[in-house]
Amino acid sequence: MTTMTRLWTAEDLLAMPDDGIERWIVRGRLREKPGRHVARGFVRARAEAVILANVGAALVTWLRKQSHPRGAAYANRAGVIFARSPDTVVGVDVAFAAPDVVAVQDDEKTTLLDGVPTLVVEILSPNDTNEMTHEKVREYLRAGVELVWTIDPEDRTVKVSRPGAEPESFNVTQRMPEHPAMPGFAPGVAELFE
Repeated sequence: MTTMTRLWTAEDLLAMPDDGIERWIVRGRLREKPGRHVARGFVRARAEAVILANVGAALVTWLRKQSHPRGAAYANRAGVIFARSPDTVVGVDVAFAAPDVVAVQDDEKTTLLDGVPTLVVEILSPNDTNEMTHEKVREYLRAGVELVWTIDPEDRTVKVSRPGAEPESFNVTQRMPEHPAMPGFAPGVAELFE
């Protein structure tokens, strides 16, 4: 006898309580871990908050220089629906969605972005495991994200992942590489940490 495993949806995720558990869905399977505010020091939390603000500021500054339509920046655990049936829904630290993705958003009641962003930024926290981080990056690339930045506050480095390419690491003496889908967006790595 075969037992059916429940496939979770974005709607299921939205209906869950805000109980300090961080949840996401990968191809219909629910993933959970203690939330970002649980069991971590304030020093690390401050570093993550500074990086989040700096990445968002760099992205918004770049966006304001673009002609319309120019897309949108999302931050602070923005929920993204990467796929449906089965659903993949992940909270990302920062994302940039191109104008065509922004144009098809139709649900004003949720902050979930339904579509694939061009850029996804993950800021590592103490309760992130390598397995969780690698799974998320693989899912982002599988969904069609063109550029994934994984920022390590402790090492002060940024790992850049792209479809079909080996990941590259950048340190505070370097600039982020410009991507064809985001011309002119190449902040200095040090700017992301200060």
